[in-house]
Amino acid sequence: MKLIHLSDLHLGKRLNEFSLIEDQRYILNQILDKISQLTIDGVIIAGDVYDKNTPSTEAVTLLDDFLYSLSQKNLPIYLIGGNHDSQERLSFGGRIFSNSNIYISNAYSGSLQKISLKDSYGDYYIYLLPFIKPSYVKRYFKEEEISSYTDAIRVALKNSDIDYTKRNVLVTHQFVTGATTCESEELSVGGSDNVDAEVFSGIDYVALGHIHGPQNVKDNIRYCGTPLKYSFSEVKHKKSITLVEIKEKGNLTITEIPLNPLHDLVELKGTYADLTLQQNVTEKLKNSYVHITLTDEETILNGLNKLRVLYPNLMKLDYDNARTRQNGALQIDDSIKNKSPLEIFEDFYKMQNGTEISSEQKEIITDLITKIWEENA
Repeated sequence: MKLIHLSDLHLGKRLNEFSLIEDQRYILNQILDKISQLTIDGVIIAGDVYDKNTPSTEAVTLLDDFLYSLSQKNLPIYLIGGNHDSQERLSFGGRIFSNSNIYISNAYSGSLQKISLKDSYGDYYIYLLPFIKPSYVKRYFKEEEISSYTDAIRVALKNSDIDYTKRNVLVTHQFVTGATTCESEELSVGGSDNVDAEVFSGIDYVALGHIHGPQNVKDNIRYCGTPLKYSFSEVKHKKSITLVEIKEKGNLTITEIPLNPLHDLVELKGTYADLTLQQNVTEKLKNSYVHITLTDEETILNGLNKLRVLYPNLMKLDYDNARTRQNGALQIDDSIKNKSPLEIFEDFYKMQNGTEISSEQKEIITDLITKIWEENA
């Protein structure tokens, strides 16, 4: 079996108030072109299809066009909802679509959708498990101990009809412990949404969505990443789609197929004089979405509009100088980036009060932050 693994399309996304719909249309057409050059058995889309649970008309139309183009190639599609999607809206008409080999997961209802397939190596199965929280699973298995996201996945898989002697692919959308994150993902307080990779033991390939940088958590557990850069924290990412091939059980090959965006994301830093020198303004920079940090000590009057004459797609303008450093506008300890919201609050509490936070206070704060995160997920 050969499958293309996609995820986190985030259709309809806006970045710094710039609509990315044309960038998304461009990259989806590029994906279709690359797929046309391959011989494959299906396409996986592992969640966060839309950027919002109430997507715009443009986003819905773009997904419709993409799925129709794939179906015209007679390719089965295996699609699940992520934490950004309304799973009920996304799965509307799913039972009808399955007759055209477009399999869209329903909201979790106590079992995984299972698709039975066959190739020259024998039977294989694809299981669809959309984004879930412990409360989603507890609703159907009240007798089970489910106190974490790991427990939720473990119970969901345990109560599914999985024959581990066969080749199995699981499509899901979760944060698996050990994955490298960036600022553009929504992760919960203190890593409470972490899933231990061991719960996927025995599954031949786990096609993950949620994390934006392409990476393997383990040899058979992979995030394919987003097809586009969706924040300036992703500037160094090399975007791609993943081709996964499973021959006989245990024989797995993963290949990255690079993508080239309509507009790249670029960060520039320097003085206004340097950045406006004609020889420094290349055609690539003119075509890129740009974040500029000026190092001038004095604020450039109407700087954003002036710079946009040279950099038409300038999205963001900051200053890094003695004044902003004194104000703390840009001075963020790098260690903070690796801390959870709870750890940051603990540091702040100690700085303000000269003492450690108590266990009772920690429990209250954890509950509050988790509640806020879940309400906005």
